[in-house]
Amino acid sequence: MRFTMLAALAAILSTAANADDHTMTGSDNELTFERVFASPSLDGPAPRQAKFSPDGRYLTLLRNRDDDRERYDLWGFDIASGEWSMLVDSEALGTGRELSEDEKMQRERARVGNLSGIISYDWAKDGSGVLVPLDGDLYFARLDGDVTRLTDTEESELNPALSSTARYVSFVRDRRLWVAELGEDAAPVTPKEGETIRWGEAEFVAQEEMGRLTGYWWGPDDERLVVQRTDESPVGIVTRAAIGATGTTVFDQRYPVAGSDNAIVELYVMDPDGQNRVKVDLGENTNIYVARVDWAPDGSAIYVQRQNREQTVLDVLRVDPATGESEVWFTENAAREDYWINLSDNYRFLKDGTLLWWSERDGYGHFYRYDDGDWTQLTGGTSPTTSLVGVDEEAGTFTYQATENVLTQQIYTARLDGAGEPVRLTDPAYTNSATMDRTGNRLLVTRSAPNQPPQRYLADTSGERLIWVEENRVGPGHPYEPYVLSHVTPEYGTIEAEDGTPLHYMIVRPKIEPGKQYPVFYYHYSGPGPQIVDRGWQGALAQAIVDRGYIYVALDGRGTANRGVDFEQPIYRAMGAVEVRDQKTGAQFLKALDFVDPDKIALYGWSYGGYMTLKQLQAHPGLYAAGISGAPVTRWELYDTHYTERFMGDPNAVPEAYEAASAIPDATNISDPLLLIHGMADDNVVFENSSEFISALQENIVAFEMMLYPGYTHRVSGEQVSPHLWNTIFRFLESHGVTPPE
Repeated sequence: MRFTMLAALAAILSTAANADDHTMTGSDNELTFERVFASPSLDGPAPRQAKFSPDGRYLTLLRNRDDDRERYDLWGFDIASGEWSMLVDSEALGTGRELSEDEKMQRERARVGNLSGIISYDWAKDGSGVLVPLDGDLYFARLDGDVTRLTDTEESELNPALSSTARYVSFVRDRRLWVAELGEDAAPVTPKEGETIRWGEAEFVAQEEMGRLTGYWWGPDDERLVVQRTDESPVGIVTRAAIGATGTTVFDQRYPVAGSDNAIVELYVMDPDGQNRVKVDLGENTNIYVARVDWAPDGSAIYVQRQNREQTVLDVLRVDPATGESEVWFTENAAREDYWINLSDNYRFLKDGTLLWWSERDGYGHFYRYDDGDWTQLTGGTSPTTSLVGVDEEAGTFTYQATENVLTQQIYTARLDGAGEPVRLTDPAYTNSATMDRTGNRLLVTRSAPNQPPQRYLADTSGERLIWVEENRVGPGHPYEPYVLSHVTPEYGTIEAEDGTPLHYMIVRPKIEPGKQYPVFYYHYSGPGPQIVDRGWQGALAQAIVDRGYIYVALDGRGTANRGVDFEQPIYRAMGAVEVRDQKTGAQFLKALDFVDPDKIALYGWSYGGYMTLKQLQAHPGLYAAGISGAPVTRWELYDTHYTERFMGDPNAVPEAYEAASAIPDATNISDPLLLIHGMADDNVVFENSSEFISALQENIVAFEMMLYPGYTHRVSGEQVSPHLWNTIFRFLESHGVTPPE
């Protein structure tokens, strides 16, 4: 459940890290919700998909417009001259054509459903230009400004890609894979087999939960490619009514709910024209997940990560591209019996035939090197590594991202042979992320601090900054400058869970008058995955809430990421239990603070957080003054297989775990004010979750309030609708007396 609202809804301003170079100067104006979500973004530029050109001359990225924060154009940064130029203007080139339903849903899976303009692009490996999808068609843009239109069809071209040598362009249309030599007409290379067979597309759960958005992979020399064939016929149909403002569209969506059959996934290796097709041997058991597919650097083998249905075993298969025959190269097992395997992209097949691999086998995420049966551990300790940034095979080094002191992410470099100690490349006063060029010789660092929106700079392999790409200082002319003097510094700390585990919290106070007590806006997610409390810049939403006189609080309980296996494990087959207790501990801590009004602590959460609001109100009536639940899962049998079964197991085998985790049976326990919110076209947490819960409340005469958003999916966001959402939330709180002191 890679929830879509998180970035916007976790808008938390973090405390200064005592570094002189990220202080802010400016004015003292009160933030409104209208301004928080208006253009230009208060964060400053918010580029996406930064990539280096194959020759290393350019850094390209998608940059949003000052007058439309959700529309992106393609820009290039000449590293030698330090000059920016727009390579493709999405408004000038685009047609505004309506996207197909398949493309809309793919965008939802990729978490870009609210964006417009250019949302992705692909560099030709020879550096001659970039492939640009726009408004359902494809274009090839050269650096001299020349743009060639490659397709002009009513149907959308999905999953477009250039082949490894840029000789071919490929895409999915009408459930088939199409291939063309660049600039020529495309032809289908897979057959059309009916409405339930798809070629070249990742199945629903791969896109939604596994982080795999494609269903085909070009070999390194363009001679062969691997193509996924998906049979959706075993998957149950969920009738989804996308209720809009002026009409309703009904979709029969293949949606594999927990405990039901998944799609059958097969892999085939074929020539670019679809000939000489051989089937990959994935084993006799079809009830598996194809997690990742990669070619060996020299094209001699294909590596397939095969995960069992229980997600406790991951086999890495080595496949012969000529015959499709396979063997198990090695097997990764869950770190403990009552845990699961977290999939990742943190691995690299090296030219010498070895593998750089990420694993949680020692209880924390770390890197290892595998050489046909021999393992060498390259990183260690209790600070988990979280991302592979790049590899410099010639220098024998790799660069990675890791948690430091729980609340920041730092970039490190280490040796591939395990010699010596890792070296930190980034300033610990900031939280950081990074990307590298293909050779691992140049680093693009993105960093932020509590008082500094994201900055981007190029660095060498020692971490030395070479040039600013986006300094983004808050000063005169910056969108956030008018609000700087009202910017509040949070407090960080820890409290102990019932078993003594330290839980990190953040409190952002309004201006406190002596002797007065203030209401709390208690934000939570609490589910597996996202970490909410950190020392990075996360936007202006929290500041707007504080400007209204509320204390903004967030606490990361057990089950969240970046603390190791034992910290995540307690939710195993017990969702809605330990997380509820940890948030209760936080509420009791808040009630003891002399500046907190103990009768005015309001809960807010979206997706898993919305589920948590319901479970918390049910478990502890009277502890909270009110609760806001956005797009909640209310019964886990309604959610998909890969996410739900990973943590909860099969509902057919452990029905009692699902019954305990459900929000439906104890709906009548809710006695505190509740506001329920849901988008009426949600294809992720389908509206039935809310409608079933609504019915349970109504049939038992339980009072509640509700706000529904016609036409909106799991992400209810936009320059107009977001202020409406947040003004609705605070009108609800005010109507129930959750208000600041006079």
